[in-house]
Amino acid sequence: MTTKQFKAESKRLLEMMINSIYTQREIFLRELISNSSDAIDKIYYKALTDENLRFDNESYYIKIKADKENRTLTITDTGIGMTEEELENNLGVIAKSGSLAFKTENESKDGHDIIGQFGVGFYSAFMVADVVTVISKALGSDQAYKWESRGTDGYTIEPAEKEDVGTEIILQIKENTEEESYDEFLEEYRLKSIIKKYSDFIRYPIKMDVSVKKAKEDSDNEFEDVIEEEIINSMVPIWKKNKNELTTEDYENFYQEKHYGFDKPLKHIHITVDGAVRYHSILYIPENIPFDYYSKEFEKGLELYSNGVLIMEKCADLLPDYFSFVKGMVDSEDLSLNISREMLQHDRQLKLIAKNIKKKIKSQLQSILKEEREKYEQFYKSFGRQLKYGVYSDFGANKEELQDLLMFYSSKEKKLVTLAEYVERMPEEQKYIYYASGESNDRIAKMPQTELVVDKGFEVLYFSEDIDEFAIKMLMNYKEKEFKSVSSGDLGIESDEDKKEIDEKETENKELFTQMKEILAGKVKDVRVSKRLKTHPVCLATEGEVTIEMEKILQAMPDNQNIKADKILEINVNHDVFTALKQCFENDKEKLNLYTNLLYNQALLIEGLPLEDPVQFTKDMCKVMI
Repeated sequence: MTTKQFKAESKRLLEMMINSIYTQREIFLRELISNSSDAIDKIYYKALTDENLRFDNESYYIKIKADKENRTLTITDTGIGMTEEELENNLGVIAKSGSLAFKTENESKDGHDIIGQFGVGFYSAFMVADVVTVISKALGSDQAYKWESRGTDGYTIEPAEKEDVGTEIILQIKENTEEESYDEFLEEYRLKSIIKKYSDFIRYPIKMDVSVKKAKEDSDNEFEDVIEEEIINSMVPIWKKNKNELTTEDYENFYQEKHYGFDKPLKHIHITVDGAVRYHSILYIPENIPFDYYSKEFEKGLELYSNGVLIMEKCADLLPDYFSFVKGMVDSEDLSLNISREMLQHDRQLKLIAKNIKKKIKSQLQSILKEEREKYEQFYKSFGRQLKYGVYSDFGANKEELQDLLMFYSSKEKKLVTLAEYVERMPEEQKYIYYASGESNDRIAKMPQTELVVDKGFEVLYFSEDIDEFAIKMLMNYKEKEFKSVSSGDLGIESDEDKKEIDEKETENKELFTQMKEILAGKVKDVRVSKRLKTHPVCLATEGEVTIEMEKILQAMPDNQNIKADKILEINVNHDVFTALKQCFENDKEKLNLYTNLLYNQALLIEGLPLEDPVQFTKDMCKVMI
């Protein structure tokens, strides 16, 4: 028996394999099971063209066996096996894949697909094993051979005894160190969990001898441990079943089994595509928001499978951020994977799948909105904020994609409405989509600024979330209707007669307003006659892009840059308070100063803004009362 050396480049690759290519040691079992599945696939392919070869599903399986005492883990398959030459070529030359060559030759047959393509996954075994032994007997051969290696030191090949066709891989599991524990790969529960996680949908049975407690004969109270053979994997994935065979309960069970959430899914989407790129997918729209959804710990992404083998737990590239709440999986045979199968090449196939998934999610949401309104409102309560973030982010690149999914509370309907529903109800003379911003719907309903708009019979949308105004500023308009805040300087409602009257009042009281502006220097940009107030004496309006609600949000941010809205103090000249202001202006300038500050602070309180000097405000109140 002669020890053979790996080629220099193969040796370097093996060192990389053991130390850096794979991010998790448990991956080795996925790779070896996938190789075993490939070996059985090869017999299946041969049976399609060889009349003398019969493929009997019950005779083909993969067996996992752990021996704690001898620290060995054995993976056995009843696949096609390898000759001495194939052992030399497939295991002696790293990254030369027998599966890839076989796949190329048999690409068009039957729809089965060989999983392994790169021929390097086998060497992940050295992450957990000091010695790897492969005993294999090829189909049609009388002689078995043993390949053995301790890693980068090289390998040996020699004749061996093996009764049945197939391959047996024996791993001598490493001893524990201070930093690493390898015992887990000899534990029954751990091996089962790895198989379920990565290889649950391998199409051949994966068997293990497991310990089961059973009552002793002639005894109801005494139990003994009995070793029984158990099939660990599910084999047939739900996504490859006919949709007509599946019930809502089946989809919900899969949701729970995969631990996508603790709730029930609100809706599921089952996709099967067989075109330029082939893939299966099951997507779920959750009912409730995950507790960590808006935290740094939350990771978006779908489970990604390649021909039934889990490649990535969270493939973020398959979902846009604004649909990051979607859970589920994608299984494709066509993805280009790198040699460790843990990272995707950013190729055309992946982009096509992601694009199609995005369309399917949007279509499903639109369908729920149209046909199951109550269910959509439940969804929107949980994830509406994320859709608004989608409108605002990326400089509004996705606003047209999302605008028809948005909803806001309506002053007229007293419930959530879409922008399309609002515009459809707009009177012919209404120019703008009006909105009001505040901390809650109740507070917004009491805002003085809404009086004129509501009095005209126009609907007002209530913006009570911090993202609302930012999203709408990015949206700018909907169906050629511009958004207009009820606090903006020009509401576009006033008639020519109203405007003339306001101009006359401005001119008539110009000196009074100038005096009040000087009293409030640095606090407001101007003091004016109000165009919008009906019963309230005073309110704040704004000019420019930054509104008062936006100011509050920006001021609360950690990187506060002291951005403030340009505030206008508006006075209702038809209110009794204005009469008192005029009298003070003519007879008592000190009292005018007092009233002006009181009105300004009153306007701040209405807006939910903090008083700049609460102590002075209470003193001013006392002066009025004395």
